Amino acid sequence: MTALVLAEHDGHVLKPATLNAVTAAARLGGPVHLLVVGHGAGAVAEAGAAVAGVEKVLLADDPLYAHLLAETVAPLVTELAENYDAVLAAATTFGKNVLPRVAASLDVQQISEITAVISPDTFVRPIYAGNALATVQSKDARKVITVRTTGFEPAAASGGTAEIVPVAAAPAAADAFFVRQELAASERPELTAARIVISGGRGMQNAENFATYIEPIADKLGAAMGASRAAVDAGYAPNDWQVGQTGKIVAPQLYIAVGISGAIQHLAGMGDSKVIVAINKDEDAPIFQIADYGLVADLFQALPELDAALKSP
Repeated sequence: MTALVLAEHDGHVLKPATLNAVTAAARLGGPVHLLVVGHGAGAVAEAGAAVAGVEKVLLADDPLYAHLLAETVAPLVTELAENYDAVLAAATTFGKNVLPRVAASLDVQQISEITAVISPDTFVRPIYAGNALATVQSKDARKVITVRTTGFEPAAASGGTAEIVPVAAAPAAADAFFVRQELAASERPELTAARIVISGGRGMQNAENFATYIEPIADKLGAAMGASRAAVDAGYAPNDWQVGQTGKIVAPQLYIAVGISGAIQHLAGMGDSKVIVAINKDEDAPIFQIADYGLVADLFQALPELDAALKSP
């Protein structure tokens, strides 16, 4: 069962989520090929060729793909999919944007956010905000799959010797074109790839408190900053910090939840974290049910104490 994995990158660096998707593809039991789409993305293709388990890298390098719009990428993936038994991508914003279009074009059902591969046609995926796991079997001849990265270990980024094969661009719809993009620059680690994440909830009360109480701790720990949907909706934190069912899925080594009650939608986004620490003044908050360590305290007292302790040798 030959699988094609759609690589995610920023034009220069292969994103870590792709490595998790490669692992999932390898579980299907056949050769794994990697598709790199971009313009001037030779370095990304070389990084993909070094990934353990990848047998071939398809490089579509064309000005058409200078900006990775789903409207331009999906036709190429659809065209190449005719030669594969399965097409996979990480369940990121990029993967979720492209693969549903591919599935529709191929007239097959997409299998979304798998966390395990039972066999080449049977998979496990979370449902009901992660409160249940469904085992699903697909009878489609060609599988289109998004991969929840927290369910699979990343493939080794080195050791592979795949060949790089150029492929031609595919005709794309003329009614979609790039206008502009706005990128948020940050020296912090990327939220979905960070080893430590500290998130704040509605209990933070305002955006200034994020900067005053959480940011100094994140700086000392080298952590990414996150937020619950309630905090984002209230304007306390930007959208790209949101962790949860409708935000980003994270599984860091350490997740610190501050002033977060623990709604099931939030737990669905961070429940796979290795160690969970919760700080909340409500001892009945649901977050304590999954926390490895819980502190019932006023966060405005606990966080300065934690900050002071981190300054100690």
